[in-house]
Amino acid sequence: MKPHYSPIDLANVQLLPSLFKERFELNRSYVMSLTTENLLQNFYMEAGIRDSNFDGMFRVTMYGNSGDGSDRHWGWESPTSEIRGHFVGHWLSAAARILQATGNPQLRLKADAVVDGIKRCQAKNGNGWAASIPEKYFHWLALGKPTWAPQYVTHKTMMGLFDMYRFAGNKDAIAIVDLFSDWFVKWTADYSRDEMNAMLDVETGAMLELWSDLYGATKQPKYLTLMERYTRPRLFEPLLAGKDVLTNMHANTTIPEIHGAARAYEVTGEPKWRQIVEAYWKSAVTDRGSFCTGGQTSGEMWTPPFELSARLGHHTQEHCTVYNMIRLADYLFRWTGEVEYADYIEKNLYNGIMAQQNGKTGLVAYYLPLEGGAKKIWGSPTYDFWCCHGTLVQAHTIHGAYIYYTNESEVTVSQYIPSVLKTIQQGMPVTIQQNTIYTAGGVTYNPADLGGDTHRPDHWQMTFDIDCEQPTTFMLKLRLPEWMSGQPTLLINGEQVAVDKDKDGFAAITRTWSKDKVSLTLPKRLHTEALPDAPDTCAFVDGPIVLAGLCDEDRTLLGDKDHAPSILVAHNERQWGHWLPEYRTRGQARGLRFKPLFDVVDEAYTVYFQIKPE
Repeated sequence: MKPHYSPIDLANVQLLPSLFKERFELNRSYVMSLTTENLLQNFYMEAGIRDSNFDGMFRVTMYGNSGDGSDRHWGWESPTSEIRGHFVGHWLSAAARILQATGNPQLRLKADAVVDGIKRCQAKNGNGWAASIPEKYFHWLALGKPTWAPQYVTHKTMMGLFDMYRFAGNKDAIAIVDLFSDWFVKWTADYSRDEMNAMLDVETGAMLELWSDLYGATKQPKYLTLMERYTRPRLFEPLLAGKDVLTNMHANTTIPEIHGAARAYEVTGEPKWRQIVEAYWKSAVTDRGSFCTGGQTSGEMWTPPFELSARLGHHTQEHCTVYNMIRLADYLFRWTGEVEYADYIEKNLYNGIMAQQNGKTGLVAYYLPLEGGAKKIWGSPTYDFWCCHGTLVQAHTIHGAYIYYTNESEVTVSQYIPSVLKTIQQGMPVTIQQNTIYTAGGVTYNPADLGGDTHRPDHWQMTFDIDCEQPTTFMLKLRLPEWMSGQPTLLINGEQVAVDKDKDGFAAITRTWSKDKVSLTLPKRLHTEALPDAPDTCAFVDGPIVLAGLCDEDRTLLGDKDHAPSILVAHNERQWGHWLPEYRTRGQARGLRFKPLFDVVDEAYTVYFQIKPE
């Protein structure tokens, strides 16, 4: 079955000023700040390469560090870590996506230099090995000797290199991966299916997705062989049988393996792969439920279905799982065009990806604590390099990938983020500029268009300026989100038109476009979302945006949980040309302010409150 949409080329989407553009730029600056020498430190050490820069690193290893983090990378990237070098693959993937979107010449020089360094190490190793860890870790894995996810590490390196090829055009990068893959062909040939199954129980990253990507790019039979060897019968078969194998399973071990099944479906067309993906989504999302943030997991494990109240803590919602489940939703949305996947992406973007990035430094919170009086723990630029540090730098390079989805006869607006799309419809160039009047966070970029609102608007409002080189007929689809609280208003060139909701949950408009202006207003409301197994314990949500109460303890609030405005009212709603998004309690023994969870940096906060009738 042909996918409904193909992946968007980020070169065709320009982010305009917004929360997403700000966070993209924070991330780009951080990616640029890391030096080539420090990124390559573990590859050089493994290959035994010494040069003037590396000599300095070697001395640091022997005699201590300078203390400022500039001399080398520490934490999970330190030479004593068994997953040293994993972050570099994430960094290459992030750099490749930034290059695809912006073509930044300084970043291109840096990213190409990292690829050149890995190429140099591969040549020195002499057998195709191009990793930052020793081959013996794989032999330990085969012997059942404890070792920390060597396949995860090598996957990140090969993923980053492949992304530098497909998104940034670096041909040396795919040559390195192609030669490195021969090592895996030989290594896996020595083991039976049962032995491979045992080794695949140790976190492999998305090796199956990598082999599928490489098969799609090259059609070489060796990648089909590796795809078969990296299939996961111990996970896939019970999923297809409808069994719950996810409860209390390490979530981020399995999600990338499902990415592999998704990509295998795309490059082979074999229905079994798609069935695995759909069975996983059903088990992980449909039949499990989630926190109000859209995220899942506690202590990195999937929670029991709809039993979340005992899992609130300081290790809820690992960033990696949020990022990877968004990617899974993206696969499913491209295949089906169904609105539930776009809604899922939106909720997790605002309340996961944005909430787990520091809006001041751009760095990551590994977890998003949901216990009372929680605080986010932020990573550092050069001392941590957790797995979530890696998915962070990737996540904030691809906001443009989720806004628009196109095929030969449709342009679908999936996310309401200020941006410009350049596309081809019916062979004709088309430009669509999306402008925000008022959306999440209260940002107002054109106050004159507010139409006389005297208080903070109870809606989102967006405009779309459509410019076709010649009159062109195509369908424009605008998402009608699940949080919408009433009838939307749609204007074309200032005239109101009926909103026709299609079977996938979008307002669909087919017409011959030329130079037209579309305006969409979506009513929203402040509401509560209860824990599924504790209906009196609720979070406050404004449209899709989870609010955090700024307090350092659990609190009980009085009011009608089914009518959130009886408990919260607007606070400090206006400043100059901007509406502000804060709330405060009313009728409580102690006052409490609320702000979007994604705006919380260092404050203590609580998301879930027990609510009792007055």
